[in-house]
Amino acid sequence: MTVRLSHSKGFWLAATLAGALGASSAAAQQSTPTPPPPTPNQPKSDAATRLRGINPPPFPMAADQLPVPQLKLPKGFKVEVFVSGVPNARSLRLGDKGTVFVSNRLLDKVYAVVEKDGKRELKVLASGMDRPNGLAFRDGTLYIAEGTRVSKLEKIEDNLDNPPKPIVIYDQFPNHQSHGWKFIAVGPDNKLYINVGAPCNICLPPETNSQIRRINLDGSGSETYVRGVRNSVGFDFHPVTKELYFTDNGRDWLSEELPNDELNRVTKAGQHFGYPYCHQGNIPDDQFGWGRPCSEFEPPVALLGPHSAALGMRFYTGQMFPAEYRNAIFVARHGSWNKTNKIGGDIIVVKLNPNGSVRSWEPFMTGFLKDNNYIGRPVDVEVMKDGALLVSDDYAGAIYRISYDGRRVAGR
Repeated sequence: MTVRLSHSKGFWLAATLAGALGASSAAAQQSTPTPPPPTPNQPKSDAATRLRGINPPPFPMAADQLPVPQLKLPKGFKVEVFVSGVPNARSLRLGDKGTVFVSNRLLDKVYAVVEKDGKRELKVLASGMDRPNGLAFRDGTLYIAEGTRVSKLEKIEDNLDNPPKPIVIYDQFPNHQSHGWKFIAVGPDNKLYINVGAPCNICLPPETNSQIRRINLDGSGSETYVRGVRNSVGFDFHPVTKELYFTDNGRDWLSEELPNDELNRVTKAGQHFGYPYCHQGNIPDDQFGWGRPCSEFEPPVALLGPHSAALGMRFYTGQMFPAEYRNAIFVARHGSWNKTNKIGGDIIVVKLNPNGSVRSWEPFMTGFLKDNNYIGRPVDVEVMKDGALLVSDDYAGAIYRISYDGRRVAGR
């Protein structure tokens, strides 16, 4: 479904998208991150130098151009467009009253998707923000993790037509461009968990980086929860054990096939997951691994493919999908850029054993990668109240809805 964009003070799509290939001017004026340092050991071969980061189109794809016909799912599942025309659609969160919130990273805005008269509208809730990638929701308040701070919008679902100004509750993040955007979630302890990525591809990071940090809902009580995390852009808490599971993107330029991105499990505070000394649990870094064996660090519970860019993840707690998916993890793999033959660009499902270890993982939704090029790039997933699964796509500027109808399977 194509949406009408609205804002209480007016909203022009062209103006919103003017900075789609870089940070918006408002965000740049608000915060000037330090540029990333040169990438160590970047290969000089012709094949390597041809590999480049992948920019999304400057505007969201039109609804009739979205890759829905190419997307494949297991029998009984179907995918449809939930909403199109969402600039750089990134993190997804669901409000208590059913509002879908969506962030972006390349622009400076946070949106709400609401239904009115049978149609979906995209409303701007906040503008002029600094890489507002991370979203969390608790007790009527939307928390926004920006590049250098956490802001909140209180009683937001009651004020979608006249949103309040964001209130900054925490501003003690280091300011850097490389891996400077944030992911955020509310834990079972009612604290905010936020990643702080490495300011580089591979380096010995400052003490303030390469970690998952947690703070109280009012911004107080900051503490480092775990270390050795290069760049996590997705995590969630097990519905039963309440343990934190998180994805982590491995370093670039070690090789095309190594290291794998990781799925990690936190069993206690203070654990170290290896970066920059050890990758994927068993590969010492060629620069920083000397004298630091991989046995010192927590190994991943699953390897998710080399450079696959595993991002958003959620435990499936809905009732719509078959029982085999209950409490499984859906992971969005954004897709590799520094591989000659690309992988990812899909949604995978990770199934766990009763003890919390990984039993298996397999593709769930495929089709974003066609002829070694992307026609979409999934970023995050969210479980709706009816059990459907939403998927954001920052390349096409859309959100998809995956549903299941067992009757269609039984009737075949």
